[in-house]
Amino acid sequence: MADQQSDHDVTTILKIIDDLNSLKDVDTILDRILAESRRLTHADAGSIFLIPEDELVFSYVQNDTLFDHQTGRAALYQDLRVPMTHDSIVGHTALTRQPVVIDDAYSLADDVPYKFNTSFDQEHGYKTTSILAIPLVNMEDRLLGVMQLINAKDKNGNIIPFTKKNQSIVSLFANNAAVTIERGIMNRELILRMMSMAELRDPAETGAHVQRVGAYSAEIYERWAMNQGIVDGEIKRTRDLIRLASMLHDVGKVGIPDSILKKPGRLTPEEFDEIKKHTVYGAKLFNSITSDLDRMSREIALHHHEKWDGQGYPGHIPELEKNYNPEELTKKGEKIPFTARITALADVYDALCSRRSYKEAFEEEQVHRIIRESSGTHFDPEIVDAFFQITDVLRAIRLKYQ
Repeated sequence: MADQQSDHDVTTILKIIDDLNSLKDVDTILDRILAESRRLTHADAGSIFLIPEDELVFSYVQNDTLFDHQTGRAALYQDLRVPMTHDSIVGHTALTRQPVVIDDAYSLADDVPYKFNTSFDQEHGYKTTSILAIPLVNMEDRLLGVMQLINAKDKNGNIIPFTKKNQSIVSLFANNAAVTIERGIMNRELILRMMSMAELRDPAETGAHVQRVGAYSAEIYERWAMNQGIVDGEIKRTRDLIRLASMLHDVGKVGIPDSILKKPGRLTPEEFDEIKKHTVYGAKLFNSITSDLDRMSREIALHHHEKWDGQGYPGHIPELEKNYNPEELTKKGEKIPFTARITALADVYDALCSRRSYKEAFEEEQVHRIIRESSGTHFDPEIVDAFFQITDVLRAIRLKYQ
């Protein structure tokens, strides 16, 4: 019977890993890994810390007791960093590369090197009891981070210690899942490197800007999709893609002359016509479509300056029109791909909130007023509604990627 259960556990893990391999963005991958690890151990909460350099960076969190969907999304964007020392539980786990199992966080033995930080519990009125911290190590034995699961529960909802079986199955899962985390990190880094080309050309096109636009788009999409009644699996799949594809919205700026991109003053009408071509240049980079990510990147690059009332662009660019079908010219309303409608709002929101050479950052109240007034003209009203349902999440993103 025990062998049959063990075989079932391994089969379950292999199926989850197979599903993880279809995901592209690191946030979606972390969400699935943490959710599945909590399900395997019946844990109430958990978090994942990654190690981009020499410190642990808080990267994902879930907590069934504290967070509903929206407060949980805002909590994801905390900018928390933990030194790689033996003082903390996650630091000790990272340095030793060994799991740490704690039955009662408030009754640690005197001889353990680490301490339990009670600040989170005090701030949120939570009670951490049992903890299982697991190192995330890839196939080349490189440490990627630490996953911490909190408060295992029995079938009646009582908090219990993590069992040896919990430790064994999560360690097996984590060792395999670390490979998908690394792939997700590489995917995002590759896009940031592509956008660094645009950053060299356009000072406003920074890595922080594209990170914000990507995160805004993913969050606005998820809320809009939930409002539309789209099934959860489809939401997660599309959110995974739009997080990356929207980061590439302005990649076509690499084809615009420096004399225009870096001009400090107001553009002439002729120069602005040249700027408009960046949507077409960006779309052309994805003409050889080999994946859903390519397809979405193309439609966002081409259409993110379209307006709900049809007054946007690419519009009619005579010397470029011959390369595109008529239906790919100026669109309006629901004929604009929803991914581009969402990215359009995310991009304008970030521009309004950011300082530029020609303006200071607008106050949040002013930004919200402009977006409300643009509903039904510049922006899809339903997407504006979704935007205003998650303003606390968007604010958290803005503070994280400064």
